[in-house]
Amino acid sequence: MKDSDENEQVRELQARLRQLDLFDRAPTGFYGSITGKSVAAFQKRRGLPVTSTVDAATWELLLSLTKEPTADELKPSTTNKLDTPDPRCMTGRVLCISKESRTLAWMIDGKVVSSFDVRFGSENTPTREGEFKVEWKAREWTSTIYHTPMPYSMFFSRGQAVHYSADFAARGYAGASHGCVNVRDRAKLAALFDQVKPGDKVVVHW
Repeated sequence: MKDSDENEQVRELQARLRQLDLFDRAPTGFYGSITGKSVAAFQKRRGLPVTSTVDAATWELLLSLTKEPTADELKPSTTNKLDTPDPRCMTGRVLCISKESRTLAWMIDGKVVSSFDVRFGSENTPTREGEFKVEWKAREWTSTIYHTPMPYSMFFSRGQAVHYSADFAARGYAGASHGCVNVRDRAKLAALFDQVKPGDKVVVHW
């Protein structure tokens, strides 16, 4: 495996490197510069020639030092690790949103039911912090100000909502929202949308 390869074996490579704390993000299946650096770090640590590419010796040693990745390791629900929930998230039904870890945890009675990577507003259009409630929901919605699609919107503060963002899915953290909480996993958000009810708590915290 080498730079610019893109396949399921690369995804497995990344998941195995992640088990050894040598790859710090979700597997993508694409062999880019970050994967090359991770491979080089593994080769250096194990006394192999440092080539940044995967030959038979590198692959066999990696297989011997790791276990077969689970489905969640190959395609994890979140890239970002959840942090300790805010105390306000520990009771009832809550969308617990951390700006620190850039995650959303759907919690019921203090237990995490599901979790998501999220993105926030820019410095000029910040996402408001505090305790709110889901005011209303819209499965299909287009922003009346910015004219962009906002599927699976759950509004919690004067036009700010948790919703799916195609831009976040495509560009990641290279962009920002206009204040909303963007989610990039559409299928998982669709399932969450069906569970959340108007009146459920929303906590946005650091």
